[in-house]
Amino acid sequence: MRGNTTTLASVTYLARPGRPAVVTRTVGELTGPTQGVVELPLRLMWSPDRTFDLADPDQLLWMYENVLRETTRCADLRQLINGAVLRRVWPDLNLPHGVRRAWESRHPILRQVA
Repeated sequence: MRGNTTTLASVTYLARPGRPAVVTRTVGELTGPTQGVVELPLRLMWSPDRTFDLADPDQLLWMYENVLRETTRCADLRQLINGAVLRRVWPDLNLPHGVRRAWESRHPILRQVA
């Protein structure tokens, strides 16, 4: 892995054209919140309403989808995503193919829960 780019066996997975998917080395390092209200930074969501109530399952999914798709930094993942929650909601996330492949290639446990 070079920097934040996920390259496995000479394959770079893209979150969207021109943007490599970013994946942490372990799921355990994802220590984001599990409750409360989270406000995403502008770099992850260009919307006046960037707050998400994690008690609302739809808002939680929407926040995770945005963070996983838009981030260019592992620090965002560590701060905003929780590993246990990610494993629980993984099958329900609507993600670009490249993001899903990058995460499942690095963390086969996610492929198993899907």
